[in-house]
Amino acid sequence: MADSSFDVVSKVDKMEADNALNQAAKEIEQRYDFKGVGASIAFSGEDVLIKANTSERATAVLDVFESKAIKRGISLKSLDAGEPYPSGKEFRIEVKFKNGIEQDVAKKIGAFLRANAPKSVKSQIQGDELRVSSKSRDDLQNTIQLLKGEEFDVPLQFINFR
Repeated sequence: MADSSFDVVSKVDKMEADNALNQAAKEIEQRYDFKGVGASIAFSGEDVLIKANTSERATAVLDVFESKAIKRGISLKSLDAGEPYPSGKEFRIEVKFKNGIEQDVAKKIGAFLRANAPKSVKSQIQGDELRVSSKSRDDLQNTIQLLKGEEFDVPLQFINFR
């Protein structure tokens, strides 16, 4: 019997991120405390750019975006928000999305699996994801539950279970 496997990845759904940004922009447009302060939020390439006339307002826009992201199922671990910085007469915050599992985090996950998962479970790093394989599908399902219960620096998704 061939080995069964699944991939551990960390990705942000682009459509959900777009929906969260659009909802945040709509709320900022309608809220009274953001009227006439030049507060805005928009995509700047792959990243999100927040603008406002004070650093406090920029941080408030970031809070609105984070709350919309949570409602859309995007983990705050996958958002990398910078500090407000002045740019001309306005303050800006750049928010980057973390996609992929970095090498050191993948090594931590591999070490965790070697220590806690059933002995038949093997893992290997493949670029920015981790392939976990075993002869027993039950062991793989138990491994997924183990990983869901553990806290890592990135949000984990489990795909390609075969």
